Amino acid sequence: MQLLFALLVAFFLYRDGEALIERLRRVAERVGSDRALELLDLTGDTVRGVVWGLIGTGILQGVLAWRGFMIAGVPGAAVPGFMTVLLSIVQIGAPILWASAAAWLFAEGEPGWGLLMLIWGGVAVSSTDNVVRPWLISRGAKLPFLLIVLGVIGGLLAFGFLGLFLGPVLLAVAWRLVERWTQRTAAGEGVAGGGSLT
Repeated sequence: MQLLFALLVAFFLYRDGEALIERLRRVAERVGSDRALELLDLTGDTVRGVVWGLIGTGILQGVLAWRGFMIAGVPGAAVPGFMTVLLSIVQIGAPILWASAAAWLFAEGEPGWGLLMLIWGGVAVSSTDNVVRPWLISRGAKLPFLLIVLGVIGGLLAFGFLGLFLGPVLLAVAWRLVERWTQRTAAGEGVAGGGSLT
């Protein structure tokens, strides 16, 4: 249900997204706040980073899984490799595929290849999800890597699939607000300190 809801929202945002952004920019300009424009740009960059993080990680996991399937001798390796891409993007769980392939290898009397498939899937395929995705998102949003990791994991735990988008965006906006607030506070203290010395 969350995936269907996300696709429905994405359809309308892709269809009317430019008009919505333009209206939000006009509102920000009318309010006269440069901070609002900056936060609007930050939100767009973060959402783009999340999308590219999901797609890029899914493709990388699919390629790694496909190579593992080919090396282990799984028939039709391209099909489960492609399915890994799709399952990685929608967050259902690519381990279903490589664990199934390992079980098939064990059943076929290939315990060595089955064990190798389990290790390859656990270390190479699944671990990229925890490293590559936050790295791609942090590059797009120009934010600290740890902040994005916390946003992705926390958002996923709190909101499910939609949390992959909400978590990093909310943390990124909060981070920029705190950053601006501390800069203004430091600037105010500097002015006050300079006034007291003169």
